[in-house]
Amino acid sequence: MRNAIGKLEQAGEALAYPHSSSVRGAENLRELRPRAGRSHWRGFYRRIRAEIVIGAFGPEAQVDPPGFARAVRAAEERLDAEETRS
Repeated sequence: MRNAIGKLEQAGEALAYPHSSSVRGAENLRELRPRAGRSHWRGFYRRIRAEIVIGAFGPEAQVDPPGFARAVRAAEERLDAEETRS
């Protein structure tokens, strides 16, 4: 995950597939895909003002669909709350 976060820090929103992709069914949420998607873990993030913020980490959707859905919801809630703060 550290290497994937480093790539995200360097490339920002330009980080492309297979290292990052949008999350289906989520509004304005992307998933960080370590090891070019071969990892069983994901980081869920979005840009908030001038920063890219990771809201949650969770399992890959094919490995653990309920866990993936929980992590997506947690990320959306945290990131939405962060956006509403001044």
